[in-house]
Amino acid sequence: MTAPVTDITSERSERDLISRAAARDSSAQRDLYDKHVDAIYRIAFRFAGDEDTARDITQETFIRAFDRLGEFRHESSLGTWLHSIAVSMALGALRKQAKSDKRHVPLESAANLGRVDNNADVDLRERLHAAIDALPHGYRTVFVMYEIEGYSHQEIARTLGVAETTSKGQLFRARAKLRESLKHFRRVEQ
Repeated sequence: MTAPVTDITSERSERDLISRAAARDSSAQRDLYDKHVDAIYRIAFRFAGDEDTARDITQETFIRAFDRLGEFRHESSLGTWLHSIAVSMALGALRKQAKSDKRHVPLESAANLGRVDNNADVDLRERLHAAIDALPHGYRTVFVMYEIEGYSHQEIARTLGVAETTSKGQLFRARAKLRESLKHFRRVEQ
């Protein structure tokens, strides 16, 4: 079965537009931008939840895409390729925002900054670190990425090149091993 002539013409037209945009033709870049900006903005807004951040993510997505357009191999549609860049940019922006938010402390809390809780159970902390270090490499990697660094299972799967179910399974088994390693530290309710 052959593709309709309009599909072939449309594909050739988009390939030509991409080639011209990769060669820094500003009108071709503008045409690609106009064609895809609404979809990219919607993705950015779903991740960011606010208009300003979504606009920034959208802008950064197109800047990165136009810089790397020569690397686009036509293995997927340009829209799919742009979506993957937008998701990457959005996740990076959210991680950056989360780190920034952790650094901001209300003035009321400033009086307690730098104070160490002398009642902290040093032995438990040392045992926890040792138990995490003793986890098999895959379990430890997923546990640290999920529980400590705050990555989602989707991000972990993409970063490590595994299925999301693998990430979830390794986290489940890591938690079980840690519970077993630290079971004698459970406090008895009185």
